[in-house]
Amino acid sequence: MGGALDGGRPVSAPPLAVVFGLAGPALAAAERDFFRSADPLGFILFARNCESPAQVRALVADLRETVGRADAPVLIDQEGGRVARLGPPHWPARPAAARYGALMDRGEDIAAEAAWLGARLIARDLFDLGITVDCAPVLDLPVPGAHDVIGDRAFAADAATVSRLGRAFCDGLLAGGVLPVVKHVPGHGRARADSHRALPTVDTPLDALAATDFAPFRALADMPWAMTAHVLYPAIDPAAPVTVSATAIASVVRGTIGFDGVLVSDDLAMAALSGTPGVRARAALAAGCDVALHCSGDLGAMAEIADAARRIDAAGAARLARAAQTVHAPEPFDAAAAEARLGALLAGADA
Repeated sequence: MGGALDGGRPVSAPPLAVVFGLAGPALAAAERDFFRSADPLGFILFARNCESPAQVRALVADLRETVGRADAPVLIDQEGGRVARLGPPHWPARPAAARYGALMDRGEDIAAEAAWLGARLIARDLFDLGITVDCAPVLDLPVPGAHDVIGDRAFAADAATVSRLGRAFCDGLLAGGVLPVVKHVPGHGRARADSHRALPTVDTPLDALAATDFAPFRALADMPWAMTAHVLYPAIDPAAPVTVSATAIASVVRGTIGFDGVLVSDDLAMAALSGTPGVRARAALAAGCDVALHCSGDLGAMAEIADAARRIDAAGAARLARAAQTVHAPEPFDAAAAEARLGALLAGADA
């Protein structure tokens, strides 16, 4: 028997294994009612949701109130460079990952310091708003001829640099009280199509993938969250892209790479996936994703996903709990000094 009902659901029931977006800068009445009923694990914000610091803080609090959980994860894509949902005039522009990679010519420690500082400053921006999860950094390895959807979002094209700077970036976020999400596991860098618009197929043999693309994810397999790639690897599973492939998730993500943190799908609304929103959500969760992500804020699609998706299972709950234990209140931090130091490092690279 379930517990007492709250908004039509048992109070003791785990949240729905989904993260949802919303349409605008404030909750519409229909969205509020839906989120209260569906009880998603958390939410994701985009530029359309972010107008000013006070407005974002109020929105974040409102979202958490709808599900009755003060610790409900609130996500954002704040990588720096061209993928940044917060920007001027209210939030400083931050460098793209490739700018940190360019500092490797001056020394690995300098590049890692810059990546840490950049991430720590992002974490300061996010923590101030109540945003607790950043969908960054990108650990993909771009190759010549690949689609530029990754491009300068990658630190570099070699696994050693990406592993070192990716860890520095993650450490900077964690020091600021924000959980990183490494992406797009097991690698999107070879894709010759943008998975927002089409399904990329990567025909590289498995041994070559393991030696290159998988390596940064293996090096950072202890990170708390990771996001899947909507990419088809025939060498892993000829029938399904990673996000909806039980074979790829079990054998590569959880197996070869060894990631045992929270696995969230990339956006279910992207054209790389097929089927209705409900079919996509059910397939991602059945394949082994702990959480399905849907970003558009389309209420009809979200309602279909809510009907199709399961609630967080025991394994997912354990991973979420472990992830929460990796982060703590921000350490003491001189933001002005960090801005100045990062600016000096980047100026040296640009000279």
